[in-house]
Amino acid sequence: MGQKMFRSEEMCLVQLFFQTESAHTCINELGLLGLVQFRDLNPGAAAFQRRFVKEVRKCEEMERILRFLEAEITRCNIPVSVTVDSVGVSCPRELLELECKIKKLEEELKEINGNHDVLKRNFIELLEIRSLLKVSTDFFEEIHVVYCGYSEEQPNKNSRGFIAGVIKQDRFPAFEKVLWRLFHENFILRHAEIQDTEQQTEVRENHCKDAFVIFVQGDQVQGKIKKICNGFRANLYPCPNNFHAREEMRLNVHTRIEDLRMVLRRTEEFKVTVLTKAAGTIHQWVTKVKKMKAIYYTLNLCNIDITQKLIVAEIWCPVSDLNSVQNALIKGSEQSGSTVSPVLNRIQTQQIPPTFNRTNEFTKGFQTIVDAYGVSNYREINPAPYTIITFPFLFAVMFGDCGHGIILTLLAIWVIKQQEQLSRWKSEFVDVLVGGRFIILLMGLFSIYTGLIYNDCFSKSFSICRSSWRVRHMFQPGGPWSNKTLHDFGHLHLDPEIPGVYSGSPYIFGIDPVWNIASNKLSFLNSYKMKMSVILGVSHMLFGMALSLVNYLYNVLLRFVPELVFMLSLFGYLLFLILFKWTVRLRSETAPSILLIFINMMLFSYQTDDKFLYSGQKALQMFLVLQALLMVPVMLLIKPLLIYRHRVQLQQQVRCSVSITCCEKLRKISVAMFMGDIFAYQAIHTIEHCLGCISNTASYLRLWALSLAHAELSEVLWRMLLRGTLGCHPGLGSLLLALVFSCFALLTFAVLIVMEGLSAFLHALRLHWIEFQNKFYQGAGFKFTPLSFTSL
Repeated sequence: MGQKMFRSEEMCLVQLFFQTESAHTCINELGLLGLVQFRDLNPGAAAFQRRFVKEVRKCEEMERILRFLEAEITRCNIPVSVTVDSVGVSCPRELLELECKIKKLEEELKEINGNHDVLKRNFIELLEIRSLLKVSTDFFEEIHVVYCGYSEEQPNKNSRGFIAGVIKQDRFPAFEKVLWRLFHENFILRHAEIQDTEQQTEVRENHCKDAFVIFVQGDQVQGKIKKICNGFRANLYPCPNNFHAREEMRLNVHTRIEDLRMVLRRTEEFKVTVLTKAAGTIHQWVTKVKKMKAIYYTLNLCNIDITQKLIVAEIWCPVSDLNSVQNALIKGSEQSGSTVSPVLNRIQTQQIPPTFNRTNEFTKGFQTIVDAYGVSNYREINPAPYTIITFPFLFAVMFGDCGHGIILTLLAIWVIKQQEQLSRWKSEFVDVLVGGRFIILLMGLFSIYTGLIYNDCFSKSFSICRSSWRVRHMFQPGGPWSNKTLHDFGHLHLDPEIPGVYSGSPYIFGIDPVWNIASNKLSFLNSYKMKMSVILGVSHMLFGMALSLVNYLYNVLLRFVPELVFMLSLFGYLLFLILFKWTVRLRSETAPSILLIFINMMLFSYQTDDKFLYSGQKALQMFLVLQALLMVPVMLLIKPLLIYRHRVQLQQQVRCSVSITCCEKLRKISVAMFMGDIFAYQAIHTIEHCLGCISNTASYLRLWALSLAHAELSEVLWRMLLRGTLGCHPGLGSLLLALVFSCFALLTFAVLIVMEGLSAFLHALRLHWIEFQNKFYQGAGFKFTPLSFTSL
């Protein structure tokens, strides 16, 4: 697999012939293999003209039923057993049996749900009647005492009519206002909130309800009020005006409630029993239906001969897996009992094959990053193997902190260990986290490395080895410092020219810890990281141009060499200046600026008092600029002229029976139109390359900017939170330290790791997509999508 990673695999088009009775088993074996993509041999055929459309629709109907069953199982909180079915679907008879089984189960569940809903509705109505009878007693006593002057127990021939019911509490104010506007003072309304907790639990609603009784005279008025109650969706119930009759009705309602409660409990238990039995095999049913649907869909891509006994298919598959495909077809034919083995013929085609890059669990995430920009062309070089190293490294350059890198690494290790448990969560964020677990691991490890190089761990430096700088030699008599100097000046600078101050050899690994306490720390890191960004950027782009050599094997002299010479003459020389200046010993006040040297080099601006890094620098720089400028007409003109010459030679060889004059006119017109397109395309490419070298190099300065920003944010958190709190006295200071440390940890994770990490990730992604991959990668292909039951 090592060599196959660097380029998409070689694909071939294969024609298959197999008998109709063995079609299901053969396609089933190919689906289990997952290395075959079927071509549509009927691209223009309508859906109704395909043979297996009814079977596909049948599978879709079964999927609908299974979704209904899964929803019912989830609603009842029944655990579902997940089993892996690696066998597949052997024959269509299983689908027919499964269809009958799940349809019968659906009908049974719908009947149970229908009966349960009716019983539930009756149960809720009885609960409301019970609550109404309970609160209406006070209403009737008040009306009889106030308006009739005697108790409810005495006969009353002049008693008023009334309407009793239940209404939602949020609708009651509007309901009361409508009654008052229509009837004014010709009615008496009494209401009270229902305090029945059992009813609220059964209804499972957040709406509270009020029980009301409306006392009014006249049948006509009662009819109008009932219509208003229906308009506000109030439930009206019969309510006797006699105390003994209400008590008798309440006992009867209580008995019916208990009976309905028992029936509801038995109904729910029976439903749970049915769903529990189905939950053990629901996952297998779903898998079988999906596999059979995929098989029928694949059969619709094939052709059937006139005799209806032979199926013809064309497939794309990797050349290295042809034997595996042949073995799978033979196995499927044997399982179906077919007497004729499938025939596999490799055919020649002018069509562009799909792109297939073989991956594993480790490389899959990096391949996804590359494919998100665009799928590579067939047999085009694959950037994913190089991205495995360069992507986390460029991320770590911007996220260089040893402590933060350790946190990222521990997070990635935890995700790797909890992969199976996390995969069960149906969350897009969790899927991305699990899919990129190895990317996060490498980003964390590389961040630890760059953090050690920067000598930075939560904004603090390590002093593992002895510093290369010595302060003691700056004091008198060897140096200029005295005790008075320390008291009079707030900022002091070490002078490397004084013997013994600088040892002459750099720090063993990374940046010297003395820079963490230096007053010019930011200036030093600014220059260091900016130059480092240019070095990494130019090296990364030159590596991308070197990879383009594989794609330009037949166009090396016309495209690759001029582009490489232009890049090396300008920005390769800039890289040389940075490295050369680091190797020579110069005084800071007299050392020339590399930026000014490069600008004057491009403008041919040289003064008599200019300082150079080495002898012959002026002549070499002028030669390099002229060489780069010379490459521009080479890239712009040579290739179009050669294409023009080749075009003219072909047209001279092909002569029509038309007259020579007409042929010559047609030739000139066609050549002019063709060459106009060629020159325009070549001019665009040349301008894009020349300007891209400048803009892309500047784009890598984001490594410098984000690295400084990350370090400064970490330093700000340290200074504002922890540094002052560490000096507090014990006692209350310990509580304050714990609180401040919690805030420090929270801000570190939320800002420096999550937000800064996401920012560095996106910038590293941009550098790979735009600055690196555009040097050699087109990404205009289409992905190989095989029939695979594993992806279902």
